[in-house]
Amino acid sequence: MLTQTELKQNVADAAVQFALPFLAPDVILGVGTGSTVDLFIDALAPYKDRFRAAASSSERSSARMASLGIEVLDLNQVATMPLYIDGADEVDHALNMIKGGGGALTREKIVASVAERFICIVDETKRVQTLGRFPLPVEVIPMAREVVARRLVELGGTPKLREGFLTDNGCQILDVSGLSITAPAEFEALVNNIPGVVCCGLFALAGADIVLMSTQEGVRQFVKNT
Repeated sequence: MLTQTELKQNVADAAVQFALPFLAPDVILGVGTGSTVDLFIDALAPYKDRFRAAASSSERSSARMASLGIEVLDLNQVATMPLYIDGADEVDHALNMIKGGGGALTREKIVASVAERFICIVDETKRVQTLGRFPLPVEVIPMAREVVARRLVELGGTPKLREGFLTDNGCQILDVSGLSITAPAEFEALVNNIPGVVCCGLFALAGADIVLMSTQEGVRQFVKNT
């Protein structure tokens, strides 16, 4: 029986192999945030001379890549990327996701929007039938925290401030439990339209194009139905 760490390592290695055909001297890769992505960065480092640079969704990932000799560009310098590779906290059958356990949800959405393909890397514990078991992170402007929290209660959730945490954007996060999200795209738009919300951790309006999922039987690939 593989441990969760071993499952994560397997999918990180598989993601590097998936990315290799896209690497070229002028290519910039989009790189996300989280424990599985940390392993992906480490596995990618031996190939750093095969691509130009990376664009990152967090200070954490940027620092890890820089320490391994991978050049990191500001996203304002990047016009396009073939791939954005990131993890998720939950993935459903339609490849909608909840992300933001590490707090980088807004930057993750921004970097992903520049890429031609979003490749999500997870282990099998992250697969769910209905999103919402993992609390939905909602990044909020600090002055709007309580206003947003009251609205989230009206929508059926139980928001809790992530204590002692600020995002790389200087904002706070409300983690919303008690949700069963049966219409992810509609709910994402609804939450994002609350005044004071920077971004919520639903990735459904623009979800993953491909999910690489590490299982006890190996790494499986799921492709978004179009």
